[in-house]
Amino acid sequence: MNQGSYTPLHPGARRRSQRVLMQVGVRIRGKDAQGKDFEELTATLAINAHGALVLLTARLTSGGTVHMRHNKTEEEQECHVAFLGPVRGGKGELGLEFTAPRPTFWRVAFPPEDWTPRSPEARTVSGVRTTK
Repeated sequence: MNQGSYTPLHPGARRRSQRVLMQVGVRIRGKDAQGKDFEELTATLAINAHGALVLLTARLTSGGTVHMRHNKTEEEQECHVAFLGPVRGGKGELGLEFTAPRPTFWRVAFPPEDWTPRSPEARTVSGVRTTK
């Protein structure tokens, strides 16, 4: 797993939970847009308590159901395709949403909903305030 950092991808949009840019190895399986079974190893681009943003070569349909398995913990959750984004390098950007919020799935602590990079806590390291 790589270190994560908080970055709002759509600064004006209100999110249900904070998004953290973090690469986590996952396995996605389900049926593609043609109804054929697929299984693909990939890594997340961003995570939150409600799901993840991933790149997949498999073509999926909006609302389709897949299963996402965390490679380290081997925990698996059912998800639906909530977002179809641009294709880059032959892989489509997909937003996958858990059927119910699963903040513990990623094994990371998410910032509180009212947190921003301007929050006083954003400039502290282990409780020690830093200056700019």
